[in-house]
Amino acid sequence: MEDKKKRKKNEDSSNSDRVTLKKEIGLLSACAIIIGNIIGSGIFISPKGVLEHAGSVGLSLIVWVCGGGICTLGSMCYAELGVTIPKSGGDYSYVTEIFGGLVGFLLLWSAVLIMYPTTLAVIALTFSNYVLQPAFQHCFPPFIATKLLATICVLFLTWVNCSSVRWATRIQDIFTIGKLLALVLIIIVGLVQICRGHYDALQPSAAFEFSQDPSVGQIALAFLQASFAYSGWNFLNYVTEEVVEPRKNLPRAIYISIPLVTLVYTMTNIAYFSSMTPEELLSSNAVAVTFGEKLLGMFSWVMPISVALSTFGGINGYLFTSSRLCFSGAREGHLPYLLAMIHLKNCTPIPALLLCCFATVVILCIGETHNLINYVSFINYLSYGVTIAGLLYLRKKRPNLARPIKVNLLIPISYLIFWAVLLGFSLYSEPVVCGLGMVIMLTGVPVYFVGVQWKEKPKWLYRLVEKLTYKGQKVCYVVFPQDDPSETEPLTAKATD
Repeated sequence: MEDKKKRKKNEDSSNSDRVTLKKEIGLLSACAIIIGNIIGSGIFISPKGVLEHAGSVGLSLIVWVCGGGICTLGSMCYAELGVTIPKSGGDYSYVTEIFGGLVGFLLLWSAVLIMYPTTLAVIALTFSNYVLQPAFQHCFPPFIATKLLATICVLFLTWVNCSSVRWATRIQDIFTIGKLLALVLIIIVGLVQICRGHYDALQPSAAFEFSQDPSVGQIALAFLQASFAYSGWNFLNYVTEEVVEPRKNLPRAIYISIPLVTLVYTMTNIAYFSSMTPEELLSSNAVAVTFGEKLLGMFSWVMPISVALSTFGGINGYLFTSSRLCFSGAREGHLPYLLAMIHLKNCTPIPALLLCCFATVVILCIGETHNLINYVSFINYLSYGVTIAGLLYLRKKRPNLARPIKVNLLIPISYLIFWAVLLGFSLYSEPVVCGLGMVIMLTGVPVYFVGVQWKEKPKWLYRLVEKLTYKGQKVCYVVFPQDDPSETEPLTAKATD
């Protein structure tokens, strides 16, 4: 009888040890995560900013196409990194593995503090604006109502992500299809307009008629605006450990999704210009709504609802992936260990999700989201460049490391040349914005040395942290997950470096 009890106890202990992140992201869901994270509010906000800085319709379309091309180059580099360093956490995990803790922590600090909460807040506010727009046709919705609905949306999707990975991925699949259908509707209506001869703004003589003298600095700012719409192309790398057969599905999803989004974005902008003059587009605060009002008549309400559904899926995708960044940071010891724990039954990183939710709600309460978008774009591009530079450094440092995918060196070099030019002219054109972005990132240096590097902290502080962690475990019903050694094989592959 006693032996049976011992065996049962050992089985229970073994089962709890096997608690790990569930692999429920197949190829379709992987594509949905990339497309769903890229297509959020950006395509409905950024066309105005891109046109304003580009100065002409033709150049703005070139910026959209080239922006997608640059993302493709970057995503090919991330595909190599993703299968070589198969950890969740994306940029942060790669940079930490290659350059060490401080550089990785600075990326993590800026992402958790400002980048992802701000992006989530912007998408949530866009969602609530479009939902409320039909009820306030002749005026702007009350700001308090907009913020309240945005907060409710974030709280609801946080609950969904805490409850089930399967629910979260199904929402992502469904709403990704919905947002693609919304953009396809815009494209079809635009093509009908072009077939009817409404393409004056797209004719070469008019398309390259500049409203201002073009400059490299302004073109760089136009690319930064487009980059906000394309941001999210690297987000599948944040959930690598939950992807089924990541060595196959990670690169496949990237190669399918990025060209598709580039095509859809370019065709959507062509559709906008088929029915709106550049002046109308620049004066519109909701480009898709203005487009619908001009062409859909009594069915114009379809457009704000379609955009709302699109942004709803975007919020879900950002919550899903950004919480895995917090999870990865805590696992490396750069954030409180409670954030590296997952629910005992649902296998979801509840503490990390709650932190992302809280940070987003704080940004929503502050309300200064639009001023933060430029900082976010700058920090985004900075992190991309550092990560891809890490790929070149890793090639030199560990040339014989197992690499299931190995891209041509011209791809990361081409990306870094474009990245350096873009960042250089952005600093020249907007030194204050870029400087503040750097300051936000560098505020993490003292935090790193005090919170991470300082090992001899007072005992009372350790006891306090341990007590709070224990309380958090009981409240959230979470434990440390078990690592899957099969997925970290390339890192430990025996190679003569």
